[in-house]
Amino acid sequence: MTFETILAIAFFALVGSVSPGPSNFMLLASGTNFGFRRTVPQILGITIGLSSVLLAVGLGLGALLTAYPPLGLALKIAGGAYLLTLAWRIAMSRPTSRSASNDGAKAVRPLTFLESAAFQWVNPKAWVAALTAMAAYASAESPFVSVALITLVVAVVNLPSVAVWAGFGVALRRFLSDPVRLKWFNIVMALLLVATLWPLLK
Repeated sequence: MTFETILAIAFFALVGSVSPGPSNFMLLASGTNFGFRRTVPQILGITIGLSSVLLAVGLGLGALLTAYPPLGLALKIAGGAYLLTLAWRIAMSRPTSRSASNDGAKAVRPLTFLESAAFQWVNPKAWVAALTAMAAYASAESPFVSVALITLVVAVVNLPSVAVWAGFGVALRRFLSDPVRLKWFNIVMALLLVATLWPLLK
């Protein structure tokens, strides 16, 4: 694989990683509600989960989905249901220190590493990225090496790119220290997350 191809993969990964999507909306909300340190497992889960999807698609799962459409439909249904659950969690999120003293709402913890990684398996954006990357850059002459290299490049670019969204959330914490502002911010984030279901409905 040439250096130019690696640069093209890196640029593709950068655009896909920093653009709005379900995982990034969740990171923005988590950074705001729980801070950067508590969001780190979620950041790592996104990158590892995406990497596992890339490997699976590159090693033949993408072809299986094409050959057996009901499996793809099942993934869509599971993804939609899980995404709605996560949207509800975000809408109800309140940092522990404020929730008890203000409105009595139950504090909601950030996603764990495993939850975040598992979500990538039902995340429509992750699947589109994986299928596109493998179709565009995988080599028929050296499939295993090219799949591994694509996955590595995407992971290296993805990790700091998605972390930026958590950083944006942390930057908003002072402005959203008002419980009413925080409540409406979480509701808006939840609605944006639900809006990402639109591609599944087509």
